[in-house]
Amino acid sequence: MTLAEATPRSAIAAPDTMRATVFHGPGDIRVEQVPRPHAGPGEAVIRVTTTTICGTDVHIVKGEYPVRPGLVIGHEPVGVIEELGVGVTGYEIGDRVLVGAITPCGQCRACLSGNLSQCGHGGGYEALGGWRFGNTIDGAQAEYLLVPSAQANLTPIPDDVTDEQVVLLADIASTGFSAAESGRVRIGDSVVVFALGPIGLCAVAGAKLSGASLIVGVDSDPVRMEMAQRMGADVVLDFTQVDVVAEVKRLTAGGADVTIEALGTQGTFENALRCLRPGGTLSSLGVYSGKLEMPYEAFAAGLGDHRVVTTLCPGGKERMRRLIATVQSGRFDPLPLITHRFALDDIVAAYDLFSNRRDGVLKVVIHP
Repeated sequence: MTLAEATPRSAIAAPDTMRATVFHGPGDIRVEQVPRPHAGPGEAVIRVTTTTICGTDVHIVKGEYPVRPGLVIGHEPVGVIEELGVGVTGYEIGDRVLVGAITPCGQCRACLSGNLSQCGHGGGYEALGGWRFGNTIDGAQAEYLLVPSAQANLTPIPDDVTDEQVVLLADIASTGFSAAESGRVRIGDSVVVFALGPIGLCAVAGAKLSGASLIVGVDSDPVRMEMAQRMGADVVLDFTQVDVVAEVKRLTAGGADVTIEALGTQGTFENALRCLRPGGTLSSLGVYSGKLEMPYEAFAAGLGDHRVVTTLCPGGKERMRRLIATVQSGRFDPLPLITHRFALDDIVAAYDLFSNRRDGVLKVVIHP
């Protein structure tokens, strides 16, 4: 191999440092100058043009999900290719791309079996989905981002689709839609979605896309309940005002075909289970901490033919391509979920707003 063949293709006069959101410990994130990444074989560097804050990021900042101090956080990147490592073909410097939150290698046993979110090339992160920006490798709340396994993870963005139309596809839309997919929602099914945060709202949209005839959203936040109806919910229930289990059984003549748990608490899990009809499916998106119990009567003592499935954010460029096509065709519009916009230098204020759910916030967009 010649020196030219071994040298990554890159934009001219790229800087040696960049601004990035660095985690120093619980409650301590700072926008700092850090070394800019460079692409090795099979990798790419993108200049981030749009990113966002996820609930997972908030858990990290609160110290609830352990990550190492010094890590750049964030995992929902849209950007422009700045540098391409050896072996990455079919892309050009300057191409606009979306990268999923989880970046499977495409070659390990999990990937080749179709379980891309469980990729085994995650440097010790196999149990929770391979490479994930901002949890195990430097993330996207920065000016530049190193993308591993770039051939399997760079998804071109069509010219007629904006950054903001696709940035939510990297995680919350992919995850929310997966609840309906894993739950095998069919045409005519009744579906109940517990917790109408951004992922729950995308689960509502996913159930609608899958053909559900009745979608019930459960929350207590008026802003989120109103948005759920905009995303496709037929009925919204305020769990502080009504007996949700009894009302769901009344609406569905005995129980829902599929319930989606999008929060990760014992209470929402139990209610999702209690709302099922015999033979129904509980599709869980929640990340649980501590002990999760299965009440025997809610589970019909194991005799109800219930099915409980879990899903981690599906990643990879084919998943992102399909999601972009769904937006491009007009079948799904994520823009109503974006309520606030911030510059990277103001990201600490954005975290404060988002984590405290002030001013009707749903999702914030960050422009480095």
